[in-house]
Amino acid sequence: MSLHCVKNCAMSQKELKEAFVSNLNGTSLQEVVIGSFLTPLCLLNRALVLILYHQAKGNLPLPFPRISHLFLDFIMMALPLVLSCTVLSNHLLQVVLSFAFVLLCVLFHIYYSNHQSSLSTFLNSTVHFKQVPFVTFFRVMLNVQTAISILAVDFEVFPRRYAKTESFGTGVMDFCAGGFIIGNALVCPEARGKNVYRSKMKHVGKQLLSVWPLVVLGAARLVFVKMSNYQEHVTEYGVHWNFFFTLALVRVLTSMVLVVVPAKHSWILALVISCVYQFALDTTGLKAFIMHNDDREKDFLHANKEGIFSLAGYVAIYMAGVQVGCYVMQPRSHVRDWLKAVFNLFMGTLAVFAALITCQIFVEPMSRRLANLPFCLWTVAQSLLFVSCFGLVELIILCFKITSCCHFVPSSWDSYSGSHKKKDDLEGFCLVNAINRNQLLYFLLSNILTGLTNTLINTLNCSDVFSFCVLLSYMFTNFTVIYVLHLCKITVKFW
Repeated sequence: MSLHCVKNCAMSQKELKEAFVSNLNGTSLQEVVIGSFLTPLCLLNRALVLILYHQAKGNLPLPFPRISHLFLDFIMMALPLVLSCTVLSNHLLQVVLSFAFVLLCVLFHIYYSNHQSSLSTFLNSTVHFKQVPFVTFFRVMLNVQTAISILAVDFEVFPRRYAKTESFGTGVMDFCAGGFIIGNALVCPEARGKNVYRSKMKHVGKQLLSVWPLVVLGAARLVFVKMSNYQEHVTEYGVHWNFFFTLALVRVLTSMVLVVVPAKHSWILALVISCVYQFALDTTGLKAFIMHNDDREKDFLHANKEGIFSLAGYVAIYMAGVQVGCYVMQPRSHVRDWLKAVFNLFMGTLAVFAALITCQIFVEPMSRRLANLPFCLWTVAQSLLFVSCFGLVELIILCFKITSCCHFVPSSWDSYSGSHKKKDDLEGFCLVNAINRNQLLYFLLSNILTGLTNTLINTLNCSDVFSFCVLLSYMFTNFTVIYVLHLCKITVKFW
């Protein structure tokens, strides 16, 4: 075969893969909400397995802990999520309901088989923690779901309705982009109550310095895509733009604003920015320019219009995330206070979903490509739902840790102060802590392995079984690398 023919085949394969992820309309809002409950249930299942083992054997960790805890976390955290977005995607509601029913039976079994303390004891107990566990759950599991999706979307076994939408609609992968912005905002210095007003220029300079890895990664991805003839969805961010650049610029822009405006008022900024941007979309030619102007070669703005103008929406989302972070990160030591906080988060979720439905009726459908007002509301509402569910799961885990006297479930609240060697040992075998330790590296590794898999395998011609096995192997490789780094206490940070 001649070199010319090989190049033509390579181009046709590239075009096929690009077409495979283009012109999609997403799924229903209800299906995304139903799927949101699966991830918290996975983490609850993981904790209950450890509690059941402790009840049966009277001891933790599991035998051969370095290997067994990795496999346990992989089976509990990755396997159900991969199944739900591949071979069982058409039975999502049945999967979630069945999972919830089994877990409910296990909860009743644990509670009544080893009832050591009353519910009132739990409600009056205090909690001790270095960080809010359910915020960590949100950030880590969003990273895990994103890692699954960015490779799975290239296989036919992954439903097209879950992929990113072209113009308007609700795709599961659309939320991953906004969710990352929220996840960063929840733990930013402003949300954690750090004083950034004494030396404003120093703080802004520090944020500029902290985003350089994102800029380098964005540039590296751009060079790789252009030089390797890798498939790219141009209408996602543009010709030269990618999500790494969006993450970096959003952080810099918001840090400049938040040295002037107090973080506790960031919700006002989120509302103003998103509404003004939506007004501009509706009353000027901006929407038509972003959606229909195909003159990509005119200048940098035309080439990257989606990435540049969507910054307004992502900045608004970040500001909303800062507001949520300010509330969640408030110091609380009693279970009753955390129950009230989680309840308020659920109420906030309902309020934002109501605003979203109203906007979709009277304004326009949500669009990740535009990052319009409905998309901002959906991202905030979906994130609040996730955080609320993780908060509820964390409280349930704490309750059963107290009632069963199993105090050593990792990455969760403690009902006692101080350190405990067995608890510290279990934290060292916890995959959630491993990913949390090197979140950016995990995301980078997922992207590298996705590119490598697409280079080695023609993903469009794979059977469902083979695709499923490739996805599991890919996730296990991701997990193993990050887990080994955690066991060695290695944190990869360049800034």
